Amino acid sequence: MTEWTNWSGSVVARPATIARPRGLDELAEVVTGARQVRMVGAGHSFMPLCQTEGTLLSLADLEGGIEVAADRRSVWAPAGWSLARLTDALWAEGLSLYNQGDVNPQSLAGAAGTGTHGTGETLGSISTQVTGVRLMRADGTLVTCNAQTEPALFQAQRLGLGLLGVVVAMRLAVLPAYHLEERVERWPLDTVLDRFDELTAASRHMEFWVFPYADYVILKRLHPVEPEGPYRHANDVNEGAFRLACNISRRVPGLIPKLQRGMMQAIGGPKRRVGPAYRIFAQERTVRFEEMEYEVPRAEGLATLREAIRYVRQARLPLAFPFEVRTVAADDIWLSPFHAGPCLSISVHQYAGMPWQKAFAALETILREAGGRPHWAKRHTLDSRAAHALYPRLSDFLTVRRDADPEGKLVNRFFDQLFAIGG
Repeated sequence: MTEWTNWSGSVVARPATIARPRGLDELAEVVTGARQVRMVGAGHSFMPLCQTEGTLLSLADLEGGIEVAADRRSVWAPAGWSLARLTDALWAEGLSLYNQGDVNPQSLAGAAGTGTHGTGETLGSISTQVTGVRLMRADGTLVTCNAQTEPALFQAQRLGLGLLGVVVAMRLAVLPAYHLEERVERWPLDTVLDRFDELTAASRHMEFWVFPYADYVILKRLHPVEPEGPYRHANDVNEGAFRLACNISRRVPGLIPKLQRGMMQAIGGPKRRVGPAYRIFAQERTVRFEEMEYEVPRAEGLATLREAIRYVRQARLPLAFPFEVRTVAADDIWLSPFHAGPCLSISVHQYAGMPWQKAFAALETILREAGGRPHWAKRHTLDSRAAHALYPRLSDFLTVRRDADPEGKLVNRFFDQLFAIGG
C-alpha cells in the first residue's frame, strides 16, 4: 500500500496500487481486475474524490493524441492529458479552447468531470465544451456517447465525477487560435461592485480578487485582440511577495488586516500584456492553499459577497488569502452548479498550513443561504438530502450511474455517503 496526497496536502489516499497504463488493453486489464477504482489527475481537488483503498488510476501516460475534425470546430482529446499539454497541442494546430481557468495542471477529465470553469458571463464551464465522450465501463468495455448516441449516459457524463466509467477521450468544441489582452489594475472595491454589470459586459472575461480586510481589489480583464509581437511571460500577481505575506500571516495572524491593506497600497500602476489565449489564461500558482467555492445565483451574488466580507471583518477571521470572484453562464448539465441560471462564483481560500475549518464553515452558511451550490471538487459539507434538493436531475444521474456500474466499482466511501448510493 502506498500513499498519495493532493496538491494542498490535506487529502490523503492509501491505495493498494497506483496504475499508469499505456494502452487500452492494459487499461481494461487494470479496470476489470480491480476491486475498486478511482481516477486521479493533478490532485487539484480539495475533497476526497480520489480516495480509495483499491486502485488509483492515472491516464497521463495513455497513448494517443488529438484528432482534429474536418471542419476544425472540434477535436477528440486524450482525457488524461493536462490542460497545459492539451492547450499547447491545440495551439500547434491553430486552435484554442473557448475558455479555461487560471491554472492548467488539471487533467481534462478531472476538470470537465467536476465542472471547473474560468470567467465570462457568456461562457460556461469546461463541461459545456464537451460534445462527446469515449468511456471505458467498469466491465472493461468501451462506449462512445454523445447527444444522439447513448444520450442519457452522455448527459450524465458531461459532469460525471468519475462515477460512470474511465474517460479515455473527450470531444471538445474549439475555436480558431486567438490572442488575449490582459489588463490588471487596482480598483476601489465599492466602484467595482457599483459598476459590476458594466465591467462584465465590456470584457469577454472579468474577475477580481478582494482581500477581506482591504477596500481595494485586483481587477483583471481579458479581451481578444490581434497579436502584438513575441510573447513575454509574466505572472498576474507577485507570488514571492504574496508568499512572504502569507508566511507572516501564519506566524502572526493578528497582522493579517494590516498586511492586506499594505499589500493593496503597494500595488503599482496598471499592467498590460498580450499573448496567445492559453498563455494569458494560465498563471503560475505556487503558493499552496485550501479552497471552498460556491456558485451563487447572479442576482444574489454581490449582496452575498458584501455579507461575506462584512462577516470576516466582524468575526476577525484569520483568512490570509483573498476572495476570488468570477462570472459563469448557465447550462443544462444535470450535476452542474450552473444548471439553474448564471452565477457569481465566489471562492474562499486559506493558506496551506493555516486553520480553515471554522472560517469555511461560517462562510459556507452565508453562501448556502443565498442559494449557492458548491464546486464539487472544493471544500463543502453537502449531504445527500441537500444534494437532491439542489439538483433535481440527481435521481436521473444515479439511475444512469447504477446502469453503468452496477457493482459500484467506481464508488468510494465519500461518494457513497454524499449520494446515499448504498442506501
